[in-house]
Amino acid sequence: MNTTNAYNHPVKQTAYKLGFDYCGIAKACVLDEDARRLEKWLHQNHHGSMQYMEKHFDLRIDPSKLVPGAKSVITVLKNYFPSKEQSSEAPRISKYAWGKDYHEVIRTQLQEFLNELRITYGDIQGRGFVDSAPVLERSWATRSGAGWIGKNGNLITKSSGSFFFIATLIVDIELPYDDPFAKDFCGTCRKCIDACPTDAILEDKTINGSKCISYFTIELKDALIPAEMKGKFENWMFGCDTCQDVCPWNRFSKPHTEENFDPIPAILNLSTREWETLSEDTFKKIFKDSPLKRSKFRGIQRNLHFLQNESHH
Repeated sequence: MNTTNAYNHPVKQTAYKLGFDYCGIAKACVLDEDARRLEKWLHQNHHGSMQYMEKHFDLRIDPSKLVPGAKSVITVLKNYFPSKEQSSEAPRISKYAWGKDYHEVIRTQLQEFLNELRITYGDIQGRGFVDSAPVLERSWATRSGAGWIGKNGNLITKSSGSFFFIATLIVDIELPYDDPFAKDFCGTCRKCIDACPTDAILEDKTINGSKCISYFTIELKDALIPAEMKGKFENWMFGCDTCQDVCPWNRFSKPHTEENFDPIPAILNLSTREWETLSEDTFKKIFKDSPLKRSKFRGIQRNLHFLQNESHH
């Protein structure tokens, strides 16, 4: 661990004060190698119908196209590992979606972060991104010393596993940079590859997004989930955590302290039957601040229907 990761750096002190669980800083540069990897991934159609992945290619690999004069890319991590569990009757929902929509929560915190940095550094230009803009946040996280990319495509940290949101703040001032995280601690472990219900995790840290349960339950806007996926969803209704749940590094996960991520009681407790009888109005009321609204009521009903047909198979 090099000295800049000490808590005494003003940028990091501010991040920890605002409730982020990690803060690292990398020098802004063009991500050539990542560009090639992304190009290949798109070329192999691993993004399925997620057309937005093809857009803004140049923005994804060059931070100065997002913030003119970009010098530093600050990465912060925010833990979302819950202290509770879903009832065994409940259709399974990815842990990141149990509380309020993290985009809103973290975007507000990043803005606060930038405002605080302006108090310290004067009139700096910057933009915060959380999983909603063309930023290769996992590459920046590795470059800022946070951890390595696991075989399941997730950023894994040695101290607390992978149940984190990654957010990026690009600024136009030079800061002390962290050493990139150079080692890969997955070793010969293949637990995530073997556990993936739809074989979406390929050998070379490539994820075939178009086979992932998260893709089918959240991103796919079609009326129907392909029939060949029948019997493979293991009761996942929104997203899927299987590859993280089996990862040995997640035995170090600790419950988060962000009250915005506290679970909506309905997510922990509603049975499949109760989900099926939910009206659209009630759905909109209960989940108005939740990531579940991304699938909309229609998408959730479709997913439930698919799971029901599956269990009668």
